Amino acid sequence: MAANDTGPVGNQNGLVLVGLGLGTVEGMTLAAIEAAATADHRRYEAYTALWSEAQLLRLEDKIGPIERVMRPQVEQPDELLALAATSRVALLVVGDPLQATTHVDLQLRAAEVGVPCEVVHGLSITTLVTGAIGLSNYKFGRQTTLTYPYGGWVATSPLEVIVANWSQGLHTLALLDLDPTGLGTGNQQPMRPADAAKAMHMMRDKLEEHLQGESALDEENSWLNHMVEAQGRYLAEPFEAWPVVLCADMGTPDQRVVATTLGALGQEKGGRLNCLVFPARTGEVEESALARWR
Repeated sequence: MAANDTGPVGNQNGLVLVGLGLGTVEGMTLAAIEAAATADHRRYEAYTALWSEAQLLRLEDKIGPIERVMRPQVEQPDELLALAATSRVALLVVGDPLQATTHVDLQLRAAEVGVPCEVVHGLSITTLVTGAIGLSNYKFGRQTTLTYPYGGWVATSPLEVIVANWSQGLHTLALLDLDPTGLGTGNQQPMRPADAAKAMHMMRDKLEEHLQGESALDEENSWLNHMVEAQGRYLAEPFEAWPVVLCADMGTPDQRVVATTLGALGQEKGGRLNCLVFPARTGEVEESALARWR
């Protein structure tokens, strides 16, 4: 089977990328459970998203022992692919395994060395959260990830994505970082609502400084002009009033949705894993749906 094919679980040697879904054994597909249980080796990718320890123990009871792997073992997968060349290896990934380019790259590397690679898809936060909170999936733009500030530095690209979507009337899904070091080697600390609010505040301040220092607009670059103007309009709104929807532990029994503002976001406790949605222009049905969470 080609490295980019998907299909039924087989018994030959190779790598199987298994989507675990969003946080519970009950949320896994039957195909995912079968693929994990019938593999010779099970590796749990533990840096892009995390299950709770209790759920991992329940999964081990069901499918057998699981070994954790971190970013270096997946991004430099020589050992993983060597094992898959002579046995069947299931790489367990929270959500859907192909939502991250890291795992697409792993598919391509497997193809390069002739290791069969199958995919068993799982439910992803990117497909669940839009409908769960009541916003139209058709009105979402590019998603982004809020990263932890490092020292006094913070990337402004997530806020720029939010502004670009907002300027087109599109909502934004913002995933939250879970690794303060950025190395993907362990000691994950999922970002809390207060961390996210602080990062947003730092991004806003940095972007505002940049805009204040902008030279005259380039008449030949209409898109850049549009973005600068959009950023100015968005940043002109009081920070505390920016609407945001906190989505905690989605797809689990502890799921919680809160429609709030950035000014009040830091007061929310959140859950084990959180993400944010930044609404743009909302229609009548969308506004009624969001009102449920206020």
